[in-house]
Amino acid sequence: MPAIVAFPQIVQLALEEFGDLFANEAQRVHFAEYLTGLFVAARKTVCGINREFAQTTDQSCLNRFVHHQDWNVEALNRRRLEILQRDPDLRYSEHGTIAVDNTLIDHDGQCIEDAGWFWDHAEDRYKIAHDYLIANYVCSTGKHFPLDFRRFKKREQCEADETPFKDHTKLFQELVDAVEYQKIPGIFAMDSYFVNAPILNYIHGKQMGGKQPGQSQPRGYVGSLKFNRNLWYKGEEVKASVLAQRIEPRVRKRLREGDKEQWYFTCTLQIPEVKHRVRIAMLWRHREDSRPRIMLVSNRTQWEITRMVRVYRYRWTGTETFHRDGKQQLGMGDCQLHDGEGQTRHMHFVMLAYSLLMRELWQGHACEWASGVLTTIGEACRAVQAETLRGTLQWAIDRVLLHAWNKEEVIAHLGLQ
Repeated sequence: MPAIVAFPQIVQLALEEFGDLFANEAQRVHFAEYLTGLFVAARKTVCGINREFAQTTDQSCLNRFVHHQDWNVEALNRRRLEILQRDPDLRYSEHGTIAVDNTLIDHDGQCIEDAGWFWDHAEDRYKIAHDYLIANYVCSTGKHFPLDFRRFKKREQCEADETPFKDHTKLFQELVDAVEYQKIPGIFAMDSYFVNAPILNYIHGKQMGGKQPGQSQPRGYVGSLKFNRNLWYKGEEVKASVLAQRIEPRVRKRLREGDKEQWYFTCTLQIPEVKHRVRIAMLWRHREDSRPRIMLVSNRTQWEITRMVRVYRYRWTGTETFHRDGKQQLGMGDCQLHDGEGQTRHMHFVMLAYSLLMRELWQGHACEWASGVLTTIGEACRAVQAETLRGTLQWAIDRVLLHAWNKEEVIAHLGLQ
């Protein structure tokens, strides 16, 4: 919406919490402008955000703030995670899930650093995009927020820039290291693309401390398994799909969740090149089905099937919802800055905006600036837009009634000519 005259309350609170990370008042104003724009701007580019405000500087000032001025984006992300831990509903716990997945973010041209042609399985076509690996945290309360990300860079681009190439496995391992460095508890969850021996061994090689001294254990994971993977079962190497066919319906067990049911079989076995034993869970929609709908794998060999299913389900909660809302509501893919630093800062701003909204969801009472209890990110964005519009209307009414401005003066000040 155009003609913004005041920052919304959620941004004013963010200024109090993050303002000291910026060197001067001008940077703090640009920080608030960019964050406000992600919530309410029709186009969440530098130009689109700048146009939303009634009175502001030239867009080049906001552009310089995003990718030229000296401020520490890593410090911003650390502060964001620290502040989230003050909320009981967003605190880390041993029952938390660290969901990791990659997503493609569309762009209009290849001039943007690290952008390239990627195959999109969802849309069944090639497109120009960035490929991001994102780690998200899902709390035991159901609330979730992004932790960190890595941007994939194609081998030919690395060779041209003379920088080391890092494949998806290496980037995933870097996210594991980031989680370990910050001592974030929880179980990793990922889809079949990332379930390979180097990643499984890497996660298992990390130690997660227990409540008592000497109770540390390997970091846990739950992932889905490709049906063409080889498994060692009862001394024989066999493909997962073949093993599934051997599981007769009579030995499958019922798994009930509410009014839904499915059938499962579990066993503990070895995967070639994986240096520890794993638990496999096969799940069928109907007892007589010939092919499972999914196969899960975990290094938590003593877990019950319900816990494996619940943790893997959180993979969707933690990744797909952030990818969807980030793109549809908060402009994750709107940034058109050409350099990688600008793209990185934009992504951190999106993560911050998402986290600020997530903190306001499902509260026991309505936010002061919202008309009711917020339940979705889209609903929260619309509430911020409504609050911002109310502020502009109230400002215009006050100028006419209290300051005797005429209509033309109000319109001119709001930049609506």
